[in-house]
Amino acid sequence: MSTGGDGKFHFAVDRGGTFTDLHYTLPDGSENVSKLLSVDPSNYDDAPTEGIRRILNEYDPTGKKHPRGEVVDTSLIGSIRMGTTVATNALLEREGERMGLVITKGFKDLLHINNQTRSDIFDLTCKAPKVLYEEVVEVDERVMLAEFFDEGKSQATIELLETQPSAEDEQQNASSRYCTSSWSKTGVGKRIKGVTGEQVIPLCSPDPDAIRRSLQSLADKGIKSLAIVFLHSYVYPEHEILVGDIAKSMNCFTEISLSHEVMSMVKVVPRGHTVSAAAYLTPKITEYLASFTKGFDSELMSNVRLDFMKSDGGLTPVNDFGGHQAILSGPAGGVVGYAKTSYRPSLDKDESKSTKPLPVIGFDMGGTSTDVSRYDGSLELVFETTTAGVSIQAPQLDIHTVAAGGGSRLFLQNGLFVVGPESAKAHPGPICYRKNGYLAVTDANVVLGRVIPDYFPNIFGPNEDEPLDLAGAREAFEKLKMESTEAEGRSVEELAYGFIQVANEAMCRPIRNLTQMRGFDITSHALACFGGAGPQHACAMARALGIKKVYVHRYGGVLSAYGLSMADAVVEEQEPAKEVYAVAKSGGGFDESIDPSASTREERLQYLAKKARLSLTKQGYSENSVVIEKYLNMRYQGTDNAIMIKESNSASALPYAEKFVEQYHREFGFELDGRDILIDDFRVRGVVPGKTLQPPAATPQLGSPTPAGKTKAYFENGWEHVSTYNMEDLKPGHEIQGPAIIFQSISTIVLEIGCVAAVTSDGDLDIDVAQLHSDAASFANDEREAEIIEDPVQLSIFAHRFMGIAEQMGRTLARTAISVNIKERLDFSCALFTSDGGLVANAPHIPVHLGAMQSAVRFQVEYWNGEGREGIKEGDVFVSNHPQLAGGSHLPDITVITPIFHEGKIIFFVASRGHHSDIGGVSPGSMPPHSVNLKDEGARIVAFKLVKDGKFQEDGITEILVNQGDVPGTRNLKDNISDLRAQVAANNSGIRLLHQLVHENGLKKVEAYMHFIQHNAEMAVRNMLKDFASAHGTRAHSIDYMDDGTPIELTIEIDPMTGSACFDFEGTGPQILGNLNAPPAVTYSAVIYSLRSLVGQDIPLNQGCLTPIEFKIPAYSLLNPSDDVGVVGGNVLTSQRVVDVVLKAFKACAASQGCMNNLTFGDDRFGYYETIAGGSGAGPTWEGRSGVHTHCTNTRITDPEILERRYPVLLRRFGLRKGSGGNGKHNGGDGVIREIEPLRPLVMSILSERRTLQPYGLNGGEPGMTGRNLLVKKDGVVLNIGAKRSGSLSVGERLVIETPGGGGYGKATD
Repeated sequence: MSTGGDGKFHFAVDRGGTFTDLHYTLPDGSENVSKLLSVDPSNYDDAPTEGIRRILNEYDPTGKKHPRGEVVDTSLIGSIRMGTTVATNALLEREGERMGLVITKGFKDLLHINNQTRSDIFDLTCKAPKVLYEEVVEVDERVMLAEFFDEGKSQATIELLETQPSAEDEQQNASSRYCTSSWSKTGVGKRIKGVTGEQVIPLCSPDPDAIRRSLQSLADKGIKSLAIVFLHSYVYPEHEILVGDIAKSMNCFTEISLSHEVMSMVKVVPRGHTVSAAAYLTPKITEYLASFTKGFDSELMSNVRLDFMKSDGGLTPVNDFGGHQAILSGPAGGVVGYAKTSYRPSLDKDESKSTKPLPVIGFDMGGTSTDVSRYDGSLELVFETTTAGVSIQAPQLDIHTVAAGGGSRLFLQNGLFVVGPESAKAHPGPICYRKNGYLAVTDANVVLGRVIPDYFPNIFGPNEDEPLDLAGAREAFEKLKMESTEAEGRSVEELAYGFIQVANEAMCRPIRNLTQMRGFDITSHALACFGGAGPQHACAMARALGIKKVYVHRYGGVLSAYGLSMADAVVEEQEPAKEVYAVAKSGGGFDESIDPSASTREERLQYLAKKARLSLTKQGYSENSVVIEKYLNMRYQGTDNAIMIKESNSASALPYAEKFVEQYHREFGFELDGRDILIDDFRVRGVVPGKTLQPPAATPQLGSPTPAGKTKAYFENGWEHVSTYNMEDLKPGHEIQGPAIIFQSISTIVLEIGCVAAVTSDGDLDIDVAQLHSDAASFANDEREAEIIEDPVQLSIFAHRFMGIAEQMGRTLARTAISVNIKERLDFSCALFTSDGGLVANAPHIPVHLGAMQSAVRFQVEYWNGEGREGIKEGDVFVSNHPQLAGGSHLPDITVITPIFHEGKIIFFVASRGHHSDIGGVSPGSMPPHSVNLKDEGARIVAFKLVKDGKFQEDGITEILVNQGDVPGTRNLKDNISDLRAQVAANNSGIRLLHQLVHENGLKKVEAYMHFIQHNAEMAVRNMLKDFASAHGTRAHSIDYMDDGTPIELTIEIDPMTGSACFDFEGTGPQILGNLNAPPAVTYSAVIYSLRSLVGQDIPLNQGCLTPIEFKIPAYSLLNPSDDVGVVGGNVLTSQRVVDVVLKAFKACAASQGCMNNLTFGDDRFGYYETIAGGSGAGPTWEGRSGVHTHCTNTRITDPEILERRYPVLLRRFGLRKGSGGNGKHNGGDGVIREIEPLRPLVMSILSERRTLQPYGLNGGEPGMTGRNLLVKKDGVVLNIGAKRSGSLSVGERLVIETPGGGGYGKATD
């Protein structure tokens, strides 16, 4: 296609892991694409250079040749744009530069601990990717925010505090063994205005001589790259600048990255990870650039504009391209490509009338994974993501990745068809690659005739000269069929097609999450597919999602490169802020007469705009071409969910507030009346727009083209004789009826039955997807319907759908809740149940909730259907929390249960359980360390209709929460009500999705597969128990003790024939006068978690896991107490010990920390709650992980900078407790040390265990160390305050929490 050229070649190059794609514009303006292997050392050193050389050699208008082996002449090259996976691959494979981390003293292990959660709650190894740094230097520097410390103090007092500490103070401080810094008294030092306008106090400045010695030690070890991150450097960067300058002056380091320069945003953990990524990856990019540029003549950098694609979808000059900006460099080009080619008005075939563009879902299916994203007129960005275990805090396109691609391996396990997450990778690859690879999705497509070897180049086999191996792929499926009961009665084709269906559902799941969880109607979108494998699956996936339109661009196989050719040049400038934008009025809305940030806001935005404009003009762009976009990063006061809001043209007095409230309501479903809107960051995005395509013209209807050939391919009805077409033979206006197969030069398009593909004026494919409708209603009600037989393929698909619904309920709850506990710490769980209350799917949120809600649902069913009660009606929603009477865990965990009706009959239940920050009781936070009666712990709800006849019963639930007799009621009613409404909303999302599932499949089928999925989990547990009995005998026993000496004893008797087992807790001690008593639901949760972990494979989590188990729990014991005793510690402490006892009986691993280390603090103005990580137990093949939450909890911990910005405390230390893990052949993980100092008098409460008895080692391994809770007085005296204590701390005192380590496994000498 020629549009008139400028006499130069322009290249857009996407260097992927397997292939390098090029889009190029010739001197005459015509365009084309090409593809070559990214690695081919026998022929060339660098694929992008070779691709450019080949094109110059073929099209040079002067006739000059550009032979291989000579540097490339750049005289005719106008520009080169590149996207690369170099940084991504280096991050994934941990092959970056050797790097040292320089961080504030006391926080050496902060990035290792991260947010203390584990990615897979059932993985007993707690494995996590390695940190990027090799060595750590702690710098004795500290900055604190002055606001909380100075509040209420006179100016004279503050001026006195600004004097330096005396020698006496320093000597006193140094005398304490718990001193972590050279600085003495908190709050003593000069007040300095920081970047945000906040007052900061530099408590201690870096010692230049000590810095040089420490950095020299790194250099002596061969460290060439540094990442420097200090607490609060986003607001006060001087200490980072000082250390950076010292490092530069030493001339030892090739890369020095400062966190405030890389991304100046609050949150030290993601900022620390981001600066680490910059230091770790930028040298790799520099290394690659050196390799790339040596292939060109010396004029490359002066003659040619060389730009790289950043993760935010914008181009940047090569000298500004940092490693942290490169993580999504490759996928970003594809997003820009489909955004600019697929988001366009549709043309009515008859009247040639434009319609509004459909929002588009991008579907990029590669070899090992699939990326999905969304576009609706602007690129959707996020500002904090996690890749390969590293949190990146930088503008990035909102791309969701799932481990399912053409190379995803295929398994039959536990009665299920399983696709991935393991990958065959490029080498050895799928079976059909002829390199002794693994059975994969590509093999299934080859066997089904959807990928035809004759239309692929002969680049396979050991010598890369053979075609795809159809016979080998068939043989592998034949072998799998013979070995697996799941394949019984299936042909090879049926087996392969089953895997394709399961793979499609796995890829549909993130698309549903991307749209439905954010309130978008998935059926109103188009699907734009690209990548080599995407077009083979797109039509089938669109049909499953209810999407009616699929776009396949003519350059779909190289769309990332094409997107690069059209991308914008972008410069981002950002500064942190702490401003009030809008002041809330008491009656709702905002006071438009007040604009507190007006002068500062405009001044800082203009300053950032000037910087962005100057940067782009220096790159050679004209000032008139620069478009400035202004943003405020805004949040409601008291929340952590900030939203980046773009400047609008609204005439409102507070236009940003109007847009913020609108977007907040769409994202979260509500508004927060009475709360100010705050500004966290000022941001400017300078843009030089790239090429924009014209909408396609109307085309004449040419009918069906002549097929290029015929072939057989397998579809839902079996083998079909289908026509094949070559894309280059098709003309605008041609229409192709499915089923059919269309070959592009670099991909294959499978047109499903009933789909129609039209060729646009640009040569792209516009596919109408036929929806296969079944009469779901009649199917659901037809009692004569034949019995539904369990099918492993359908079972696998329904497993995805059920779990996907539970996960979306969780995302809805997290979006719509108010409290920190639910919204940010994610202390909640959501689940689906059968009509009799049997658990079907419990999303893996908080382990201690697993299986427990089943008891709560069944109690409500029994209660409301009891004699004399009003029964269960449509429009009812129930709420409960009573641990002993209503299936609860502890009182702060409130369960909301909603029945689902169909034609007047209950067909399912959905439920959500969330930890409320306060529900009354004798202490703030409703987690009293010394409660003995249940009433002391807060409001008790046995059964109440939270919603009745569709109306939320706010007065009734308020009465329950507020009026608790002689015990204080809730201290945070507003948040309680808001979170309960959020739980109702989460349940409603589950209802909607389940109704949709019934509409698609019929009620009878959905009900049947709910029971099949329970049976599947049951059989997986039975098989595990049989295997254990075969290896270790039919009887297992273990005992462990709480710190007060109360035993938890378990005897397991296994029937080796059936896999049934009796879990007998006879011997467990009596209930105690305290709050460690645990209701039976907690024991059920601990056991179901343990069994699921022991199975060791991804099985559905539901009632079936407990079906083989008979429980015997003595009445009035610690695990089955009376209904009036305290239980708040049972849920958070005893649960951990029950897991230890179960895992010990199964000889699985050593004990983990056995505690959650519950800390609460506050006063009459606020309350705060956190749980603190410890060490995990070692196992037969693994070391215990240090500083991680284990077993029954997985909640996040607050970032140190957020903690100090929001609450009146100073976090003096947070790191690993070295040596606290037990020794062994495999050592237990270490606990942590967390040291907190109040900045005004606060009540602090600690509720913990394992302070007396050590976490056991196993098989000869040594036990982990017990934890300690210490109070450091002002005079340096240290007090051990025991495991459970509540009291007031004064300014200058410190609470030091040392958490237990995990036990070791095996003798250290083995």
